[in-house]
Amino acid sequence: MAYATGATPDDLLLRRITDALSAVPGIHAIVLGGSRARDLATPDSDFDIGLYYDSHHPFDHAALQRAVTLLDDEADVTTIGGWGPWIDGGGWLNVGGQRVDLLYRDLHRVRHVIDDCSTGLVTAHYQPGHPHCFSSAIYLGEVACGRALWDPTHAFAALKRLTLQYPEALRDALVRTHLWEAEFALHNGETNLARADMHYTMGCAFRCIACLCQVIFALNGEHLLNEKHAVSHAGRLALTPRRLNDCVNTIYGEIGSGRLQDGLERLRHLVVETSALTRDGNT
Repeated sequence: MAYATGATPDDLLLRRITDALSAVPGIHAIVLGGSRARDLATPDSDFDIGLYYDSHHPFDHAALQRAVTLLDDEADVTTIGGWGPWIDGGGWLNVGGQRVDLLYRDLHRVRHVIDDCSTGLVTAHYQPGHPHCFSSAIYLGEVACGRALWDPTHAFAALKRLTLQYPEALRDALVRTHLWEAEFALHNGETNLARADMHYTMGCAFRCIACLCQVIFALNGEHLLNEKHAVSHAGRLALTPRRLNDCVNTIYGEIGSGRLQDGLERLRHLVVETSALTRDGNT
């Protein structure tokens, strides 16, 4: 295949990936996701590639393995469901020195979740790789933020049309649910101060801050796809607490140095400040 004049190394890499994987029977769409699709990548960011398939007629796993070997002869891909019910499966590749993550996505399940999110139904699930949780709303966000590399039957485009506007019902549900959980996590940390359990207190603080990030993203109509870099991203949004990143770092520093009460008091102020934003945002 001829490549366009002026194509960047990233363009050439994505074309190489697409050429190899589009030949696999049962793959309906290949989608660039993550920071690369959102123009937030750093030079060392990996490439997140979604492989969308029809669970009624699953893709050929052996054919996918053969295709992946053309890109990285040491890579393996899981069977469907190999990484759990929500991440679903995939593989880690090194293609020309670049890290590439393949992630399976079931078209039918993604459509069902998008419909649920539009009515404010969001669920949270334990998932390795997501230290807070895997929110079902991630599926909607992946479609909204993703960029199709190959979509011959327009299966991904049909999903994307459903995500052009951030659903108000989703915004309200995420804010309500996660403000409550942030307060609950903070309360658990405060009621266990007498035990001076740094590990437990730090866990409560992390869970509280992760929930506050969910609230901040939702208030701004932004999709939170991963806990990685969520605090720094949240701190750059329009509706956000003052000096969020510095505040969070100070909280962890205080708890980590044994000043548990100081850290939780500062976290209490952060919860109050975030809650006040919901009034500014008319939630």
